[in-house]
Amino acid sequence: MGRGKIEIKRIENSSNRQVTYSKRRNGIMKKAKEISVLCDAQVSVIIFANSGKMHDFCTPSTTFVDVLDQYQKLSGKRLWDAKHEQLDNEINRIKKENDSMQIELRHLKGEDITSLNYKELMVLEDALENGTSALKAKQMEFVRMMRKHTEMVEEENQSLQFKLSQLHLNSMDEHVMENQRMYDHHQQDHIRDYEAHMPFSFRVQPMQPNLQERF
Repeated sequence: MGRGKIEIKRIENSSNRQVTYSKRRNGIMKKAKEISVLCDAQVSVIIFANSGKMHDFCTPSTTFVDVLDQYQKLSGKRLWDAKHEQLDNEINRIKKENDSMQIELRHLKGEDITSLNYKELMVLEDALENGTSALKAKQMEFVRMMRKHTEMVEEENQSLQFKLSQLHLNSMDEHVMENQRMYDHHQQDHIRDYEAHMPFSFRVQPMQPNLQERF
């Protein structure tokens, strides 16, 4: 018995709907690849799930843009509005400018200059001279900045050296003064100790008259 026909309507059960979507999507993609190979046809397929996820296939020998442009030409339907055309023109303009800059860069590097005429070579020479002058000026500015920075560092270093020497001298002065105080204190102790051991008759008596005055 053959399989019965399925009524084509929205599947209410979400799980069944997802299973059916996966199976039929894979079937469509398989058929698109097969017809592309078997019949040498240009095929583009874009499928969006209800979740927004996209699945697509395009014949390797072409692109989606080429297929859409061809469809627009053959069907007479405008797929791009004025805004999109303006954006596309802007993209093309930027691409051309980029290509031109790439060529100019190669010329400045000395590449592919055999095709240039005398006037173009003169323009290129002027551009190189201006670039060299600007580069030298920038180098001189950098050298001046480095010299100024070096001078500032040297001045700061000298200032730190002076402060360090001052701290060292102050430390030495305090050390000398401390040694002098210790020496004086030691001398005073030595004198007191000597006087304590001196015979009584040799000690100076403050109340005794001077011996010279007695004669």
